Amino acid sequence: MITRVSAEFETPELAENAIYRVREKVPVRSANMVYNKSSDEAVKLRNGTVWTLLPTAVTSYNYATGLLESPATEDVIPEPERRRNTTAYIMCEDENLDTVKSVLNSMGGLNIRERLSR
Repeated sequence: MITRVSAEFETPELAENAIYRVREKVPVRSANMVYNKSSDEAVKLRNGTVWTLLPTAVTSYNYATGLLESPATEDVIPEPERRRNTTAYIMCEDENLDTVKSVLNSMGGLNIRERLSR
C-alpha cells in the first residue's frame, strides 16, 4: 500500500532539507511542498523603503505634493503574508512509513499525519 505523509515546517528551506533527507534514507514515490508564495514578496519588502505621498493645498497655479520616505518594518507587511509555514507531502510504501515519519520529526516537522492513498 501507498501512504501519504504530511508534515508542517516553519520555512520552505526546512521542508526542502527534510524532503532531501527522506529521499536519502528511503525510496519515495513522490515528494513535494506547498507554501504561501506571497511570503517571498514580504521577505523582499523587509529591506525596502516605503514612500508615502502627502498632498498639500492647491494654490492658484500649481499643485504641490510632498513625498515621505521611511524604511519598511514588519508592521507594514500584514501577518498572513509574513507567515512562511510550509507543508511537505511525501508518498511512500507502508514498510518505509516509520522511517519517513522519524526523519520528518527529527528535521523539525510538526503535525505529522499519514493518510492511506489509493
